[in-house]
Amino acid sequence: MEKVNMSMNRRKFLGYLGTGTAALAAASAGLGTLAPVAKAASTADHLTGFEDMKLKPHAKPHAFFKPIMPSLDDELILPEGFSYDVLAAYGDVINQNGDTFGFNCDFTIFFPINESNERGLLWVNLEYVNDAYMKEQYMPAFMQGTPIDTKRRYHQGGAIIEVFKDNKGNWKMDTSSKYARRINGFTEFDLVGQAAGSSAIGGQTKAVGTWANCSGGMTLWNTLLSCEENFETQANRSNLPSEHYGWVVEVDPFDENDENFKPCKHTSLGRFNHENTCMGITKSGRIAVYMGDDKTNACVYKYISNSKFDPAKGKANSKLLEDGALYVANLQQGRWVKLDAAEVAKRVHDTKFSVPNVLKMRDQSVQSLRDMFPINATQAHVMVNTHEAAIILGGTPTDRPEDLEINPFDHSIFIAHTNNAVHGNIHGHITRIFEKEDDFESMEFMFEIFAAGGRQSGFSAPDNLTFDSDGNLWVVTDMSESNIGKGVYEWHGNNGLFVLPTHGQNEGEAFQFASGPQGCELTGPWFTADEKALFLAVQHPTTNWPRRKGDVDPLPAVVAIKGFKGNNLDNGQNSGGNNKNKNN
Repeated sequence: MEKVNMSMNRRKFLGYLGTGTAALAAASAGLGTLAPVAKAASTADHLTGFEDMKLKPHAKPHAFFKPIMPSLDDELILPEGFSYDVLAAYGDVINQNGDTFGFNCDFTIFFPINESNERGLLWVNLEYVNDAYMKEQYMPAFMQGTPIDTKRRYHQGGAIIEVFKDNKGNWKMDTSSKYARRINGFTEFDLVGQAAGSSAIGGQTKAVGTWANCSGGMTLWNTLLSCEENFETQANRSNLPSEHYGWVVEVDPFDENDENFKPCKHTSLGRFNHENTCMGITKSGRIAVYMGDDKTNACVYKYISNSKFDPAKGKANSKLLEDGALYVANLQQGRWVKLDAAEVAKRVHDTKFSVPNVLKMRDQSVQSLRDMFPINATQAHVMVNTHEAAIILGGTPTDRPEDLEINPFDHSIFIAHTNNAVHGNIHGHITRIFEKEDDFESMEFMFEIFAAGGRQSGFSAPDNLTFDSDGNLWVVTDMSESNIGKGVYEWHGNNGLFVLPTHGQNEGEAFQFASGPQGCELTGPWFTADEKALFLAVQHPTTNWPRRKGDVDPLPAVVAIKGFKGNNLDNGQNSGGNNKNKNN
C-alpha cells in the first residue's frame, strides 16, 4: 500500500481504517477534504431518496447560525434569526372527534403529503404521565369523569397530527385533518414475529395498548417505528401482562383501515427498554435495524432480516422485521454475537454456570435464569428476555445506550451513551461504530468515543440524535431536572440542542443551537426534507412555558423551528426534491 498522507491526523486515519478500502485508498492518495458521498437510498431518515448527495467540504455549523451561550432562562432560546411556532401542547384538540394531544411529547417524525415540505403528518410519541396533570380540563369530552388509570392510558402512546405552513410562514396544526388520530393505551396491536403466540407471552397474538413511547425511527417503506421504554409501571397499574410491552411498535400514519397492514408489535426485535431504532440496507439488500436499551449496564443490538428489501412491495416489507436474527455488541472483541436460544440454554444449565454480576444486580439467580431459559428454550424465550440473554452470551454492558443513528454519508453508527453515575460517567459520551467494509451485515466492527460530555465539550447527557445534509450531528441533552444548574452541572445551564460536525476541521466540536425552558428536556429533533424546518418536542417544562393565552400550567409541547435557509437538496419551494416518500 502507498505511504499514507502524513498530513492526516491519527484519529482521521484510524477512522478510515474502520470504513473500508475505498476510503483508505483516498486517504493514502492525500485527497484533500475526504468528504464521503451518501450511498443510494440506503438509510431510513429525512434524507431518504437523495441519492447523489455530497457533503460540503469542511462544513461549519456556525456558518449558518451563531451559537448561543448556556442559559437558565425559562424560554426556548434560539440563535439570532430563528424562531419557533407551537404546533400542539398537552390538552389541545387535534381532530374533529375531539381527541387531545397527550402528555410528555418525545420523538417526532414528519411524513410529507404529496411530497410537500410545507404540509404533512407529524407523528409525536407521548411517553409518560404526571398524575398532577390528569385534570378534566385536558381531557376530551368522552374522557370526562373516567378513572385515573383510564386517563393515564389515554394520554400515552402517540399522536398523528397534520401540520402546515401558512401563507405568512407560520406553522400550524390542521384539526380538520382526515388523518389526525391518537394511538394510546387502548389501541389493539397484533403481536408478530418470533414470540407471537408462544408460551413466553401467554400464547397471545394480540396486545392492548402502547405506552412509555420514548423515541423511534422510520422505515424504508414509509411507516413509523415507536419504541416502548420504561413500560413496567403502567403494565402493573393496568393489570396487563408485562410481556406485552417493551417492544417496537409499527404504525402506518396515513391509513388506519388497511386490511393488509395492522398496527403491530415486532417481537423479533427483542423486548427491553427500547429507546429508538435506525434502519439501513445491507450490501446484500437485507434490512438492518440498530437499537439501544436505555438503562445502566445495558447493551446495543442489531437485527438483520433473512430476506431482502423490495421497494416495489411497499408496506409488505414489514414482514422483514418478523423473520431475522438479533445480535448484541461485544465491544471488547469488536463483534456482533447472535442471540441463539440453544446457546443460552446450554450455558445457564451448565453445572459450572454462575450469574454475571450485571444480572446479580438485577436480583437474578441461577434458578431464575434457568426458569427463564428452560433446557428446551426457543427463540421466543430470548425475545421476551433479551437483556438477560445478551449478558449471558457476552454482550457488553454500557452506559445507557439511548438514541442510535446511522450517518447517511459514511454509514458509521452513532450511539448516545447518556450517562452512568455508577461508573463515574456522569456526563455521558457519544460512541461511533465503524462496521467492517461499511456493511451493516458485517459481524465485525471498530469503534471510537466520538465526543465526551463535560465542560470541555459543553454538553452533558446526550440523548436523541439526527443528521443534516452537511453531515452535522444534532444532539439534545437529558440531564436530570434535579441536577440542572447545580454543582458539577452548573456550567451547562438548561438542557439544550447542540450541533457537532462529523468531518472537517471542527469534527467533534459542539456548538449550542438551542436552550430549553426550565426543567425540561428537548427531544425528538426531525427535519423536513428541505431542512427549512426542524420539529422539536419540549418535554416536562416546570414553570409556565409555553405561555399561550389561556395556559395556566407548564405544558409539554411540540414546536416547529424556522429560519433555516434550506439544504442543497431542495429542487423547488414546495417540492421534496428526489424524496420518494410520497403520499396522497
